Amino acid sequence: MSMPQPVPASPMTPLEQLRYAREIIQLEGQALASVAKRLDGEFCRAVNVLFACQGSAIATGMGKAGLIAHKVAATLASTGTRSHYLHPAEAVHGDLGQIRRDDVALIFSQSGETEEVLRLLPSLTEFGVRMIAITGRKASTLGRAAEVTIELGPLKEACALGLAPSTSTTAMLAVGDALALVTSRMRDFGRQDFARFHPAGNLGRQLSKVDDFMRPLEECRLAAVSQSVRQVFVERSLRGRRTGAIMLVDAHGKLAGIFTDSDLARLFEGNRDAAIDRPICEVMTSRPCTVPQGAMMLDAVAVMAERKISELPVIDAEGKPQGMIDITDVVGLFPEAAINRAGEPGGPTLARFARGTTESNIAAKFPPRECA
Repeated sequence: MSMPQPVPASPMTPLEQLRYAREIIQLEGQALASVAKRLDGEFCRAVNVLFACQGSAIATGMGKAGLIAHKVAATLASTGTRSHYLHPAEAVHGDLGQIRRDDVALIFSQSGETEEVLRLLPSLTEFGVRMIAITGRKASTLGRAAEVTIELGPLKEACALGLAPSTSTTAMLAVGDALALVTSRMRDFGRQDFARFHPAGNLGRQLSKVDDFMRPLEECRLAAVSQSVRQVFVERSLRGRRTGAIMLVDAHGKLAGIFTDSDLARLFEGNRDAAIDRPICEVMTSRPCTVPQGAMMLDAVAVMAERKISELPVIDAEGKPQGMIDITDVVGLFPEAAINRAGEPGGPTLARFARGTTESNIAAKFPPRECA
């Protein structure tokens, strides 16, 4: 029976580990600031080439640069620019068949002299593919061959040996992201577009529409404003799971108000028993906050968090109820958003996911007549 090998003692104390880690991150941060300052008209030319591309953006690179190229291709594809990754070694063994004349090649290589990458250049030139190089030196073989070259400049790798790609790959990634996101903005790529490309997972839920998650009318309580409170609660009861609010409609079927279980409790707490047999329109919340069909769940949950409400009616273009978003559903689908609905420090979590979805512009998304 073999004896377990002793664990070697760490040659660095925790303090030394943290100090070195911070040095690495600071070095890479400084490099990014330097690269940002170096950006010039070549970056703009590269963005315009990507924007005008009628085919696909083909990202390629070898080794660590190849991994960055793979990620940038994914970012481009998810933000409105058709893109895929091409391994340079596989390319010269048949995968060049993936390339078309109207494509653009986005080539990553810090040295600009990577053998596998250089082997691609004659074929790309023969196919008439426009080339954008992201490299350390414009004077390199790759830099001279490309139509557009974004020069990263001399970069000191964060590795203690100065060899392992670290600072250079961080810079490549940042420039690749910048290319993708500037191009995306030029395409006016919005959240609706983003939602189409991300239907699954957490992002899919955040970018889904209220129609997908609202409780349909048959699971909601609906009553006429002319009925009394007692009539409404006796005649409009539902078995099983129900919302905590009743939607009240006028003679034309349009939403006129809402009455919640909490409203009923307040009547009893205030000894207003007589109101139970009065028309519910006298005690309902008139012109409640609503969201239209087709609205994003992200916006709907942000409204609930900002307004501190538990039920949010969904209406059609005519103002007629189509369903209800209930906070108990939100807790399960968007737990982080629900946590902050009571106004904990930091504000609604959903605002972190939706640029501009804050208290200051909810009224712009959902007009004042719907959020009285």
